[in-house]
This record gives sequence, structure tokens and C-alpha cells, in this order.
Amino acid sequence: MNTIEIFDTTLRDGTQGEGVNLSINDKIGIALKLDEFGIDIIEGGWPGSNPKDEEFFKQIKNFNLKNSQICAFGSTARFLDKVSSDPNLNALLSAETPYVSIFGKTWKFHAEKGLGITESENEELIFKSVQYLKEHGRKVVFDAEHFFDGFKDNMQFALKMLKAAEAAGADVITLCDTNGGSLPYEINNAVSEVMKNVNKPVGIHTHNDGELAVANSLIALEAGATHVQGTINGVGERCGNANLISIIPNILLKMNKHAKTEINLDGLTSLSNYVNELLNLVPNPRSAFVGNSAFAHKGGIHVSAVIKDSRMYEHINPGKVGNKQRVLISDLAGQSNIRYKAKEFGIDLKENIELSKKLVSHIKSLEYNGYQFDGAEASFELILRSETNEFSPFFNTLDSKINVSFDNKKHTSAEAVIKIEVDGEIEHTAANGDGPVNALDNALRKALLRFYPEIAEIKLIDYKVRVLNEKNGTAAKVRVLVQSGDGNETWSTVGVSENIIEASWLALCDSMNYKLFKVEKEKSLQVI
Repeated sequence: MNTIEIFDTTLRDGTQGEGVNLSINDKIGIALKLDEFGIDIIEGGWPGSNPKDEEFFKQIKNFNLKNSQICAFGSTARFLDKVSSDPNLNALLSAETPYVSIFGKTWKFHAEKGLGITESENEELIFKSVQYLKEHGRKVVFDAEHFFDGFKDNMQFALKMLKAAEAAGADVITLCDTNGGSLPYEINNAVSEVMKNVNKPVGIHTHNDGELAVANSLIALEAGATHVQGTINGVGERCGNANLISIIPNILLKMNKHAKTEINLDGLTSLSNYVNELLNLVPNPRSAFVGNSAFAHKGGIHVSAVIKDSRMYEHINPGKVGNKQRVLISDLAGQSNIRYKAKEFGIDLKENIELSKKLVSHIKSLEYNGYQFDGAEASFELILRSETNEFSPFFNTLDSKINVSFDNKKHTSAEAVIKIEVDGEIEHTAANGDGPVNALDNALRKALLRFYPEIAEIKLIDYKVRVLNEKNGTAAKVRVLVQSGDGNETWSTVGVSENIIEASWLALCDSMNYKLFKVEKEKSLQVI
């Protein structure tokens, strides 16, 4: 069983991705999370390129990392006769990290056209740069830039540059698919050839321009590489880097290999979400292993099989990567979906076949009319509990009116007037808002607060509108999805109507009712 060294470059290569920006505190937070997870080497940045990275290397020394080693990144020296005075190499040493990674040219075309130097000069530049860092006690990861392009162009030149780094004492020789355009069989052939010529550990660094970064990394490991580089969630320049969130579970669960440091694999989903949060990126629900949809089942036949044995439609146990199995409710749902969700909510419908059939028919009818419960499970739970006589609305709407005004100076105002009934008592109130939906939300809260103080805890997190039949133009039916939270949990509700205000009202009412139902249920459990 091979041992694989995991090298994370989220804080360096990942930050080159479009729209990605991290503060020093963000970088520290991610580094600590990576250390907790079990990453071997964390590449923190390029100390010679900007003050932020230099500050990161200063501050990270104040933390006692348990698993990870910090690595500073840079390039080979610029001039052969000035290696010892090269500002980039000396900035690497000033960072005082146990590891340094430097890149050098291994594509003859790049060396000649980009740097304007000969083959022997490029070879000597690599040798002297690595040697200088080794003489100062650093472990050196040599990144062979554009290696696979260089290998295809001139194999002898590319291998000669690797041997120069090896002769100088590099601890790892990393082969970089810098342009991200190589295919798996090309990666396999090149790595296999390198393994015959290099005695030091070989690493792989791939980019995702051909949607093959993860596959190329795995095939390189299968061919003999023992060091793999990538970023969390695959962030990086252009189409991104190899995604360690996918690479790591494949290594540990499927390739009969283990990591150099013990990996807390059940923290994979948490790590992915944490990094997305700090990068201010919306998580991809279809991300392998960690996405919200990664183990979600919708078709009734699938769900029936999953209930019997999840291995029929799940390639791993989702709990191994900190994720969970989900069953969706839609017009594709069968009785298995309904019973599964009922059990999830604590309702046993196993023996009530007729009720299951009735619910399936009801849900399919609602979806036909535009409802969708994939992302609105709170609304579905209310429907289910209503059918089982566990829930009835906490308030009834008797009347509502909305006045909206605006002018050409972009002054907008909205007022909602509502009349609701709670246990026979009528509350008639009004409230202003930034727009009609906000005014309705404010008025409903104002009306309910006297009866249900818990309403004050509810915060609106997200509000989405989807036009269902665009050809009808402004008369089209719309679906409104509302996400709410109370500081402890979040829930989503849905409303559908040709009137966007009514659709919003239905979703808002479901949100309030769901919260009140949960509060009432909790109180009843405390009494018991």
C-alpha cells in the first residue's frame, strides 16, 4: 500500500482564481482548518510577491500546527551569477518555513522564448537554485513547470531538467500540467517514464482546463507518483486546480492507498463548506462527495432500492465524508420517497398504504401546478403533518391590501395592511417596507408577535423567484422560494401563484407556521 503526501495550495494557487480574495485572517483560518483535517504540506503564498503573504508567514508561526508543515512558494533565481543574492530566493528563506517550493522551466520552448536562455543555462539555474535552498536547511519541492508540454515537445530536455533538480538535492520532483490540457493516457505515459529516470519522490500538479484535473492526478498516483498537489474545491486560475476534495476520498477509499498523515475524512464536507464560506463562493450542490445533491435520490424506484440497501445507488457511505443521504419529493416520487421523508420527520407511515398513495397523488398534483419541494422541505413537512392531523395553521388570513408608490426620482415606498385571526381573536395591522414583499413580511410579524413572541427569532435569509411559464409574460405563474432561519436551524418554504405577492405570502406563511409548529412540538416534549 503506497503512502501519499497531500500538498494543498489553496492559499497560493487557489487565490489566483477569478473572484477569489482572502484576508490574512482568512488565510490563517483556512490553514488551521487544513491542519486539523490532516493535510501534510500547506503552501501559504509567495513571500517575494506581496506584503499580505509575507505577513501570513509571520503570523502562522504563532500557531502550533499539529499535522501540517508550511511551505513558501517562489521561482528559481533570475540570473546564474547572482543566485546567492537573488531577492526571490532570499525572500523564501526569510519566510522561515520548513518547506519551500520553486518552479523552473522544463519546456525547451518556454526556456528559450520566455527566459531567453540556453539548455545548459536553464539546467544550471535549476541546479544552483535548489542547491542554495538546500544549503540553508530547507526541504525543497521542485515544481517542473509545463512539464507535460515539455515532455511531448522534447522528452530529453524535460528529463534533463528534472535530473538537475534531483542532483541538487530536491526532496520532491513535481510534474506540472500547467496549461491543464493533457489527457490521462499522456499523464500516465510521462509519469511512467519519469519513474524510470528519477529516484526522488515524484509529485503531480494538474489544472482543470480539460475537466480532467482529478482524473489526471489519480492516474499519476497509479503510475507511481507519491505526492499530489491541489486546492480545496478546485479553486484556481482559469478553470481551476485539481480538487483535493475529490482526490482525497478516491485515494483513501478506492485506490488502496493511505495518506502520510491521518486524514479526518469525515470532516471533508465541513472543510469544503468552510472554505467556500471564507471565499464567499456559493457551494455547487452537485459537487462529488460533499455536494448537497451528492447522495440525493429522487426517482421512486431508486428510493425503494436505497431503503433496502443504499449500495445499489450510492458508491460510498456518505457518512464517511461527513455528508448524508437525502430523498427528494417531486412528481417522480413514489410511496418509498414519502415513507422515507416521513420517517426522517419522525412519522411512521409503513402500515398506512392508503395514506401514502394519497400523499403521492397530492404531491404530484401540486408539482403539476408549479410547486417544487426539492428545496422546500419545510413546506412538504407541513403538508405531511396536516394529512396526519398533527398540524393546522396557527393563524388564518382574513384580508390583505398593499399600496406601492414610486416616482422618477427612484423614491419607492410600500405599505401592507393585513387582517388575521388567531384562536378567534382578530388582529388588524399595517407596516411599511422597502417593497411589497418586505412590507407584507413586516406586517405579518407585527400581527403575530403579540400571540407568538418566538416570531422575533425568524430572519429571512434568501428569497428567490422563478417564472414558470415565460410565454405568458407578466401574467406568468411564478414560484417563490423563501429560506428562513432562527440562529439554530434554517428551513425553506414555497408558494406558487400567478400573483407574485400571493406566492410570496404563501411562502412566508409556511415559514412562520413551520417555526411555530417546531416551537409547539418542543414544548410538548418538555412536558412529557
